[in-house]
Amino acid sequence: MPRLTTLDHLVLTVTDLDRTVAFYRDVLGMGVVAFGPDDRIALTFGAQKINLHAADAPVRPNATHATPGSADLCFLTDTPLSDWQTHLAQQGIPVEIGPVPRTGAGGPITSIYLRDPDGNLIELAVPDAGV
Repeated sequence: MPRLTTLDHLVLTVTDLDRTVAFYRDVLGMGVVAFGPDDRIALTFGAQKINLHAADAPVRPNATHATPGSADLCFLTDTPLSDWQTHLAQQGIPVEIGPVPRTGAGGPITSIYLRDPDGNLIELAVPDAGV
C-alpha cells in the first residue's frame, strides 16, 4: 500500500483575512507569507503552513462544505502553558478549558483550549515529560 509521510499544509476558511492574520501572528506568533501569482496568504510555524481562504472568495478546488469556525486544531509548544496563559490574558483571549491531560499523536500531552476569531477551537499542548 502507498504510504503518507507528513502533512504539508491545511486550509482554514475565514470570514476576515486581516483579523485572522492578526490573531495567528500576534497571539500565536506565526509568520505570514504571501504566495502564488495571486498573493494568497499563508500562516507559517516550524515546517508547517496554514493556507487561508476567504469564505466569500474561496480558492478552487476547496472543501465541499468550507465553513469558518469548523476547525479543531492542536499545536504543540515547548513554552510552558503558564506562560501561554499569561500571554493570552494580556491579549484579552480567554482560555476555555485547561490545563487538562489529553492524548496527542505522540503520546500524553497537557493542553489549554481557546478560540480564534472565527470560533475555531485551538488547543495549545505541551508533551508530557518522560513519557
